[in-house]
Amino acid sequence: MNQDDRELWRIGDVECVMISCCHGAELQLRRAGAIILRELYPTKSDLYERARELQTAHASDREA
Repeated sequence: MNQDDRELWRIGDVECVMISCCHGAELQLRRAGAIILRELYPTKSDLYERARELQTAHASDREA
């Protein structure tokens, strides 16, 4: 992770990271350092909402 990366949550070996950039924010899901999902958002609030959705989905998958 570099200075512009911010870990939002971690479940097992999956981490959700926000990367701020000049055109908005990028959301990444990473497993063992490899990017498994990458999405761009114009606002951080949209990114946070999506991060919560993904967190709920990943938590449910681990419980199943």
